[in-house]
Amino acid sequence: MASPFAIFLDALLLQAGYNAALVAIGAGLLGIAAGAGGTFLFLRKRALVSDAIAHATLPGVGLAFLVMVGFGFDGRNLLGLIAGSALSAAAGLLAVEWITRRTRLAEDTAIGAVLSVFFGFGIVLLTVIQTLSQGRQAGLEGFLLGSTAGMLFQDATVIAVGGALAVAALVVLRRPMTLVAFDPGYAASAGVNTRRTDLAMMMLVLAVTVTGLKIVGLVLVVALLIVPAVAARLWSERTDHVVLAAGAIGGVSGYAGAAISAAAPGLPTGPIIVLVSFCLFLASLLFAPRRGVLAAAIRHRSFQLRLHRRQGLLSLARSEPIFDPLTLRVLQREGLIRADRVATEPGRAAAARALRDERRFEIAREIHRDDPLAHRYDGLTPIEDVMTPDEIVEIDRMINRSAAIGVPA
Repeated sequence: MASPFAIFLDALLLQAGYNAALVAIGAGLLGIAAGAGGTFLFLRKRALVSDAIAHATLPGVGLAFLVMVGFGFDGRNLLGLIAGSALSAAAGLLAVEWITRRTRLAEDTAIGAVLSVFFGFGIVLLTVIQTLSQGRQAGLEGFLLGSTAGMLFQDATVIAVGGALAVAALVVLRRPMTLVAFDPGYAASAGVNTRRTDLAMMMLVLAVTVTGLKIVGLVLVVALLIVPAVAARLWSERTDHVVLAAGAIGGVSGYAGAAISAAAPGLPTGPIIVLVSFCLFLASLLFAPRRGVLAAAIRHRSFQLRLHRRQGLLSLARSEPIFDPLTLRVLQREGLIRADRVATEPGRAAAARALRDERRFEIAREIHRDDPLAHRYDGLTPIEDVMTPDEIVEIDRMINRSAAIGVPA
């Protein structure tokens, strides 16, 4: 019997059978669409809407099952269940929009009301369905947390095709959704119909949600929409880069999560995919070059060392004693002072430059009292990077003139 790790490798390499390969591909495409589409929702500050859409799908699943069974069809047909969940989610979305537009209630209040009512109704329907002979065998509870263990070939095909169509729609709508996400007023002035674009954005999220019900489950699909977008935001400031990174993170989460689920079929698929996504978010949080925790710690440490160096040099220039151990270590490491705390020749030269830069800026602050220049110098940046050469020459001339007549600069 093959080990779980060997099964996991086979699933990653698409060698674990047609169904497992289709599930992995479908989950990857779904993750790409969810991550990239969720980015626009995140930038639009409407992340809670995805939660309402996801929970509003549950009554549609139950009603679609009852209708299909009532007409003598297989109640477990994934295409029928997706159609029912899409109609139910669309009704929930329209309910949120109607409440927001027609009443004084805020959007988050409308979302909370619709989410709880639709989800509660869905739970009641599932409870009723479980009392039916067909319902006990339907496995509809898999739509809550996701399950691929009993997925049929045609189910995996539906999910793969749905994920591919969602990705294609995202590519087509990328530009107007970007404009609306950042500045709806400018988008409207540029000829973009913001209401239709918002609706298209919601429809895309709805499509991703209902397509991902079987894999991720309605409880956790919101995580696949938002977590990759939040993780990608840590890596870049540019929208197109964030969208691509979110799609990549979502795609890797879905693909790797489906492969892990194939190796451990007893575990629900949705939580595994979300946990993979969270691990990628955690890695982004720690190691992102600009917004990551490690980068922030390095910048803070660098600032601290520069500050201690500057204060130490000013103390040397003013013949003041230095007691701070870190300041002493910084100056000794750069060879600016000896072990007996006496300044070396390079140390005296650096101290003189630091003191002169302080005097230069004191004069510049008096000259440009109401000018932004007075706020540009932090004492750590070389003054040549703040002032022009002509300004520095003029200030040095004033310092020398004051020194010549015996007036402190």
